[in-house]
Amino acid sequence: MSACFVTSTGTEIGKTYVTAMLCRELRRKDITVRALKPVLSGFEPENAVECDSGIILNALGRTVSEASINEITPWRFAAPLSPDMAAAREGRMIDFNALVEFSQTGDEEFLVVEGVGGAMVPLTSQKTVLDWIVALGYPALVVAGSYLGTISHTLTTVNAMRVQGAAVSAVVVSESEISPVPVSETVDTILRFLDDIPVIAVPRGGTVDLIQVLDF
Repeated sequence: MSACFVTSTGTEIGKTYVTAMLCRELRRKDITVRALKPVLSGFEPENAVECDSGIILNALGRTVSEASINEITPWRFAAPLSPDMAAAREGRMIDFNALVEFSQTGDEEFLVVEGVGGAMVPLTSQKTVLDWIVALGYPALVVAGSYLGTISHTLTTVNAMRVQGAAVSAVVVSESEISPVPVSETVDTILRFLDDIPVIAVPRGGTVDLIQVLDF
């Protein structure tokens, strides 16, 4: 059994795009995959098919319904804020231990867990997404953009994760809508500072074979 955690340098970077791409690749290789998006902020029931959970379910070949969304995303909040703030708006809170337990592996050959926001986003008053990653112990894919400033954000995120003992298996640079330089140049620069892990470019709207590159 294998597992990975998909996190990022911030919100709206491309985590769900990469998660869905990975799920489709695993299925094409006849690998049994389960994917979870346990926490979601900014959830609008009327747009369920287009939300992160809906996109992941579609990549898994599953029907998007209230039941299927409940199965992979039990912590859903209406406000498009950090989970701790979004939960507070509804008089709720995330039980961190329950979240970790929900994210455990099962009978599948491969489990993909997608986080929420960036690696340092607060989940509770004391816990962040990084604490969640460390508690699970799964290797992480860090999704970054190619926008101006991404190099600093990426190196800072990876450093913070490593300081806390999280295993970073790769950085995936998902090409942003607006990029100051070709995505390949961003990848080359990040590689100069992270030469011990793969740094992979995903062209906007394109795909790469993550399984082959990462040797899952």
